[in-house]
Amino acid sequence: MTLPVLRLHPADAIGIALNDLAPGDAIGADLVAREAIPRGHKVALSSFAPGDPVNKFATFIGVASGPIAAGAHIHSHNLAFRASRANRDRPSARRNTIDPLDAPGSATFQGYRREDGRVGTRNVLLVLATVNCSATVAKRIAEQFRREVDLSATPTIDGVVALTHQHGCSFRADGPGMTMLRRTLGGYARHPNVAGTLVVGLGCEDNQVDAFLAAAGLTKSERLTTRVIQQEGGTLATVAAGVAALKVMLPRTAAAVRTTVSAAHLTVGLQCGGSDGFSAVSANPALGLAADRLVAEGGTVILSETPEIYGAEQLLIERAASEPVAQRLRDLLAWWEDNARRDDGTLDNNPSPGNKEGGITTILEKSLGAVSKGGSSPLNAVYGYAEPIVTPGLVFMDSPGYDPVAATGQVAAGANLICFTTGRGSCFGCAPTPSLKIATNSGLFRRMAGDMDLDAGPILDGTLSHEAVGAAIFDRMLATASGARTASERLGYGEEEFIPWAQGLTY
Repeated sequence: MTLPVLRLHPADAIGIALNDLAPGDAIGADLVAREAIPRGHKVALSSFAPGDPVNKFATFIGVASGPIAAGAHIHSHNLAFRASRANRDRPSARRNTIDPLDAPGSATFQGYRREDGRVGTRNVLLVLATVNCSATVAKRIAEQFRREVDLSATPTIDGVVALTHQHGCSFRADGPGMTMLRRTLGGYARHPNVAGTLVVGLGCEDNQVDAFLAAAGLTKSERLTTRVIQQEGGTLATVAAGVAALKVMLPRTAAAVRTTVSAAHLTVGLQCGGSDGFSAVSANPALGLAADRLVAEGGTVILSETPEIYGAEQLLIERAASEPVAQRLRDLLAWWEDNARRDDGTLDNNPSPGNKEGGITTILEKSLGAVSKGGSSPLNAVYGYAEPIVTPGLVFMDSPGYDPVAATGQVAAGANLICFTTGRGSCFGCAPTPSLKIATNSGLFRRMAGDMDLDAGPILDGTLSHEAVGAAIFDRMLATASGARTASERLGYGEEEFIPWAQGLTY
C-alpha cells in the first residue's frame, strides 16, 4: 500500500492512518491532514456535521459530536457513542457463508488421545484449589514437586500447573456464583490437556470438595484425587501429601504418547486483547480465515466476550444456524445491556485507555474487529460461560470482555488451543492450554518479539495477503497443537491468568 491512509470500505467517509501524520501531509489527491494524527487512528475523508453518523466497514460506530472538517482527526473528542443500531432480525434465508475449502478433513496434528475420545495438545499434572484459602498450599505443592522431580527425564510430561482463584466461599451454595465456579473448575479437572488432577480444599469452605466433585460430575480415580488441609493436619502435611499424590500419577502420565489425529479434534478459543486501530484490518480477519479453515476441517472455534460483539451482532445473527441460536444471542445482549444500565453505565465503558490510544474510539468500533476473528462460518450454537462445548464449527460462549476471564471460560468449555491477537502488546498465557499471540502490526512484533508468535503486520504494507497470513496462523495452530511451545509458555505465563467469572453476591 502506497497511500498513507487506508479506506476500509468504498462507502466509508473515514480512513485509517497507516503511519503518524503531520499537519499538511497529503492523504489523498486533494486532501491533506489538518492536524497531527497518530498511526492507527481515524481521519475524516469528507466533512461531517454534528449528529452525522460515522461508519467504518460501512457499519455505524458513532456520531459526530461537533463539526468535523475533511482531513481532521476523528477520535473521542469529536466522535460520540450511541446505542447499537445493528439489526437483530434473522433473515428468513440465511446469508451464504464460506465456500467449502480444498481437501477438508486432511489436516492433522500430533495429540494425546484420552479415554473419553477427546484429544489433548498438552500433557500436564494439575493442582486445583477449591477455595482461595487453599491457594497457597496448592502453589506450594506444585513448587515442591518441581524441586523434587526432574521432569526433563520424561519429555512426554509438559509440567505441573497450579491454578488458584479468589473465590469458593461466601457464595450462596445454590447460587449462580457457586454454580459457575464449580462448572469452571470441573472443566479444567476433566480437560483433555490434563493427565491427572489433584484437588486441594481447606475443609470448612462453602465449596466443599465432595460437593464440588458431585456438582461437576467428577469421581475420584487414578487420574483425580483430593487432599483437604484440615484433614491432613495443616499446611506442611498437606504439601507433603500432595507431592506424594502427584508422584503416584507420574508413571501413567509419562506413558502418554502423541499420535496422529485429525484437526477436527482441535477446539480453539478466539481472543483479542490490547486491541488497536489495526486489529480489525490485519490480525483479526486473518485469524478469521484460519478459523474458517479449521471449521472446514471439522474442528471447533469459540468466539466469546459478549460486550465486544455489541454493535456488530448482526454479523453473527444473520448467519445463525437456526432461530433459537439467534434468539439465544439476542437474550445475552439484552442481559448485558440491562446490567450495564444497572451499573449506571453503557457497554461503551469497555474500550480501555490502551484501546483508545491505539485508535479505537467506541465499543461499536471495537466490536467490528472482535467479530471478524470468527470468520464467516455459520454460527452453530450459543453457550453459557464454561459450559462444555459439544457442537463443532463456530460457536459463541457468553463471557465478559476481560481477556483472562473469557479465556478461562473457553478452556473450561474444552478449548485445547487459544489464538490471541493484540495490537498494544498483551502479555498472556492460559495454562494448561497453549496460547498463540498474533501481533496486528510489525512495530509491535519487533518491539515485543519475545512475547509474540506471529506477525500480521505485513498485511498493512501489502507484503502479504490476509489469505497468506491466515494460512500461516492455521499452520502454526497445528504445530502448536503438536507440541511446539508458544512464547507465553516459554515465559511462564498461564497460572496467574486463571480467573473464573464470579457472579452473584459475596456474603
